[in-house]
Order: sequence, then structure tokens, then C-alpha cells
Amino acid sequence: MTLLAIVEDRPTPQAVYNWRVYTCAAIASFASCMIGYDSAFIGTTLNLPSFTKEFNFASYSKDGLALLQANIVSVYQAGAFFGSLFAYGTSYFLGRRRSLLIFSIVFIVGAAIMLAASAERGIGPIIAGRVLAGIGVGGTSNMVPIYISELAPPAVRGRLVGIYELGWQIGGLVGFWINYGVNTTLPETRSQWLIPFAVQLIPAGLLLFGSLWIKESPRWLFAKGRREQAMRNLCWMRNLPADDLYILEEVSQIEEELERYRREVGAGFWKPFLSLKDRKVQWRFFIGGMLFLWQNGSGINAINYYSPTVFKSIGITGTNNGFLTTGIFGVVKTCVTIVWLLYLVDHVGRRRMLFVGAIGGSLCMWFIGAYIKLADPASKATAGGKPDSAGIAAVFFFYLWTVFYCPSWNGTPWVINSEMFDQNTRSLGQASAAANNWFWNFIVSRFTPQMFLKMQYGVYFFFASLMILSVFFVYFFIPETKSIPLESMDRLFAVKPVGKANKIIMEQLRAEEEAFRQNAGDAHLEDDEKANVRQLEATA
Repeated sequence: MTLLAIVEDRPTPQAVYNWRVYTCAAIASFASCMIGYDSAFIGTTLNLPSFTKEFNFASYSKDGLALLQANIVSVYQAGAFFGSLFAYGTSYFLGRRRSLLIFSIVFIVGAAIMLAASAERGIGPIIAGRVLAGIGVGGTSNMVPIYISELAPPAVRGRLVGIYELGWQIGGLVGFWINYGVNTTLPETRSQWLIPFAVQLIPAGLLLFGSLWIKESPRWLFAKGRREQAMRNLCWMRNLPADDLYILEEVSQIEEELERYRREVGAGFWKPFLSLKDRKVQWRFFIGGMLFLWQNGSGINAINYYSPTVFKSIGITGTNNGFLTTGIFGVVKTCVTIVWLLYLVDHVGRRRMLFVGAIGGSLCMWFIGAYIKLADPASKATAGGKPDSAGIAAVFFFYLWTVFYCPSWNGTPWVINSEMFDQNTRSLGQASAAANNWFWNFIVSRFTPQMFLKMQYGVYFFFASLMILSVFFVYFFIPETKSIPLESMDRLFAVKPVGKANKIIMEQLRAEEEAFRQNAGDAHLEDDEKANVRQLEATA
């Protein structure tokens, strides 16, 4: 099997894997670039000398400064929580594409407000702007995985949703390095810290203009009864004519699933809420939320938002040393995410990677916590702010933790949530999942400074313990979803034990596909026979 080989649920024309579907996914993923950048740049910006002088951080007590920094960071997650819920309404009434357009505008307004902050005006505009920017990223974090999963062929759905995660890492990479750049090349003026805030506008602008070009999700159009436009968009994305057998099969699956849901639950804005009476639907919502609890329980957002604090606890001091170490962290994350995107997510699968990431990541966290407990590096910083040999080993295990985390818990929860709900609960399910992500993100970002002050090395033991607990959750409750069509997810989650569910459903789908093609072949033969009879009658 080659690196880019794919595992198909049924024979698929090569035309389906075309530039259009990848381009739509890439444009939508500019949203994750702005999310990743915002998540990464703020922690190091708060430590820029020009920023700390502008807003007189030296006048705060240690606890007061920790509270201020926590508020600046966490209001963004609070806004994102509500934005992810607002997106359910916009996606239902306006569709996926126009929702992306609206939330990109909201983000741009918020980013522009942040640029008004100064020593005279105070830090208020930054806090207000981050609330609005948070609403924007919350809405797009809901929409992008849904949009990509609905346009993706099953065999490359993980890869395409993975582009969303790759965009997140690219944005984060820029966010981690930009402050190192401005700190080493620019004088300590207001412009030095304004540049990182202004760069937010670049990915948001690209998403805004890209949203004017991409096509609306065919599945959303089918759900709204706009069949003609849905067929045009689907044929455009698949690069196939409307009478191609692959298109006929896909449309048949979509319409059959929509009809089943209308029959059993009904269509409408409030109907997905009524479907929550169903224990099976409740269970999937619970799983989606718990995946993000475990994701944030790994410690990733404590590192993203407060990387200088994290590296200082290992013994790395000095502004440039902290920024450089953080930048390398961003490089490692991005490189490993590319490997996950190209190969792991659609070959190794979702479930197995979650196991490997949780176990390996937990072991690394235990080592880092034990090192801090035994060596107390923060109180023994060497000249130049660089760690000793044991500290270098701790830094190595920190980067090793990144290698375990990024191809597993970093993007996989988004992939699973984007694909496991049916058409009528997908928007609400993704809204719930995204809201859970931002809720737990808020909890971590709000209390991390205080946790480091009070718990010290215990913070790493806390995250390590949560990663071990996530292993048991995945083993008992998460089936493998790779290569399963969206319309077959209900069947997948009904199979027990969950460890064998994927294999069972794939065998059923192949048998059904053979039967469908046989029936289609018989129908063509029957049509040919009728045509021959008519021709003979006409000749006679």
C-alpha cells in the first residue's frame, strides 16, 4: 500500500478524488488557520516586553497578573462557546457556506477592535474584541468540519477533515513564531505588539473571499428540498454526470436517510431537539462532548495559551529562549499533523490512534512532572535561561508528548464529530461538540495560571491521569468510523462490541453494493430487451 492509497467503501471513479473537493476543503480551512493563530499568538504576546510595558504589568501582584492574563485569554473561549451554538441557527436557515461568510465578518470586526487598545484607552478593547473574535471562531469551528464531511467521499473524509486540523496547526505555527520574530527584530514600541494582533485579519480575509466562491453543501440542499441545485453541486464536486452509477448510489443513500428521518422524527428547526428523546441520539451527543473533555484534559491548551509559563516550569527562562522553544513546539506539531493527515487518519484509523496518543502522551507527562518534582528547575535556572542535561531530557519528553498527541487527540475528535451524526442532527450535534470543546477550553485557559501557581509539578500529573482515563473511554465506547458512509453511521453505532463494528458494517456495505449493481445491471438489460422488442415491432 502506498502512502496516499485509500480504502474505499465501494468501487469509486478516480474523477471523484478531484481538485474541486480538495480546494473547497482547503478554503473552508482558512477558518482553522485563524483559530490556530489566535490560540497560539496570545500567550507569547502577553509576554512581549512592549506589551507588558504598554499596559503596566509590573504594577500587578503575582495573583493579580495571573488573573488578568487568564481573563484576556479566556474571554475568547467564552465567546467561542456561544458562537458555536449560534452557528446551529445560521446553518439551518442560511446553509454552511453563508454561515462561514457571516462568522468570518464577525471575527474581522473583533480583530479590528483589538487594534484600538493602547495605554490611554486601556486593555478593554482587547478583551471586547476577543469576545467578538471568539464568537467568530466558535461559529466557524462548528461549520467547517460539517461542511467538509458532507462534501467528502467516504474514503478520504478523514484526510479532508484533517485539512481543517492542518490549517489549525499552520495558523498556530505562525502564531508561535511571530512574537519571536518581532521581539528579535523590532524595537519595543507599540507597533511591536500590534503586528501580531493585526495578522489575525489575514486568514479571516482569505476565508471571507473564499466563502464567496465555494459551493453550498449538496446534503444541506437535499435536506431543504432544493434537489436541482443539490444535484448540480454534487455533480460539480464529484466531477461526474448526473446519470453516473456512483452519483445515483450516493443520491439514493442521501434521500433514503432523509426520508427515514422525516418518517421517524420529522423535519424542522426544533425537530433535532425532539430527537434527543432517543437514547441512541443522546448517547452520540454525550460521546461528542466527552471526546473534547479528554482532548482538553491532555493539557494541550494549557501549553498553547501559556507556553512561556510551561517552559519556565521546566527551567527555560528569558523571553527569546521561551519564544524559541515555543516556536519549535509549533514546528513539531505541524510536521506530525501532516503525517497524520496524509496517512494515519484514513489508514490506521481514529480509534487506534486515540489509544496510542493517550498512552504515550501520559507516560511523557508523568516523566516531566517527576523531573520538576525532583529537580525543581524553576528555582535553579542556569545562566542564559537554558536547562541542564536533565532539563534537556524533560524538553525532549515534552516534544515527544507532542508527537503522541498531535496525530491522535489533536484532530481526531473533530473528525469523529463531523461524521457520526445523521443529516438532521448533524448541525445540532456539531454545535454541541464545538460548544463542549470551547467550554472545556475555557475552563483550562481560565484556571491554568492559578494551577501552575498552586499545583506546580502536580499540573503534569493531573493531565497524565486524565489521558490514562481516556483510554478506557475509547476502548468501551468509540467505534472505528473510517471509510463508513455518513448515511451508515446509525448502523455503526448500533453494533456491539464496538471494537468489531467497523469490520461488520464494511462487510454489509460491500454486500449491499454488489446487490445494487446487480439490480442496476438487470434493469439495464431489461431496458435493452424492451428497446429491441420495440425496434422489432417497428420493423414489422
